[in-house]
Amino acid sequence: MSLEELIHKCKKNDRKAQAQLYSMFSPVLFSICLKYSRNKTEAEDSLHDSFMTIYEKIGQYKSKGSFEGWLKRITVNTVLQKYRKKEYLNAVTENTEDIIEVEQEESEISLQTLLSYIQELPSKYRITFNLYVLDGYSHKEISELLGTTVGTSKSNLARARLILKEKIETKTAQSIIVGILIFGLENA
Repeated sequence: MSLEELIHKCKKNDRKAQAQLYSMFSPVLFSICLKYSRNKTEAEDSLHDSFMTIYEKIGQYKSKGSFEGWLKRITVNTVLQKYRKKEYLNAVTENTEDIIEVEQEESEISLQTLLSYIQELPSKYRITFNLYVLDGYSHKEISELLGTTVGTSKSNLARARLILKEKIETKTAQSIIVGILIFGLENA
């Protein structure tokens, strides 16, 4: 069955077509949900909510542009909707003069470790970091998506980068200490 046929059947609430659509796109959409969530359980809930919205709004898809892009946009919006009206999305201060620029140094850190650090960020920082760094949104777009100001977006990004830098530096320092201890024990 072609993608167009599948979409057409989903528009008619065909359960088998919906299941096939889920099987086809859930891995990609789950990775988006995981990127914006604190943990796997929260990501699974967001994926479920996203597909409910997709099934509900698929009649609005007019076959213009990428269908996968349309699905991704719905998924991002569904995940962000949980955070939009939450007070913790706003920065404590919007004084952008105090924003610290974080220099990025090369570090030997695995992608899995970095992703786990990103997931550990407070929601306001994690969401802003993902939207700006990983998805390429501008601060203006982020502020519109989250209902905050451009200054808040910039502040949240700077703080996210600072927290990540501190975590990476701590991890690197711990690795060096463990290496010294192991090396020192072997030569004792």
